[in-house]
Amino acid sequence: MTTARSRFLTLTDISEVLNISAAQAYALVRNGELPAIKVGGRGQWRIEQTQVEQYITRMYEQTKTFVESHPFTMDL
Repeated sequence: MTTARSRFLTLTDISEVLNISAAQAYALVRNGELPAIKVGGRGQWRIEQTQVEQYITRMYEQTKTFVESHPFTMDL
């Protein structure tokens, strides 16, 4: 994984940070949920660490809203 001093992460780094597959990381970038840039002649994806933190914060907020609007009950 990229060092803590590195500003940008690769898709592989993202998959490790979020504990998801590389395909899922790519999908997050391609559908715009996780802002990224393409760099270099081969168009390598790079994601700024701040964007990852903002994404995680958004997901916590969305999950909180979901949980509040769909209360868990023990009634089955």
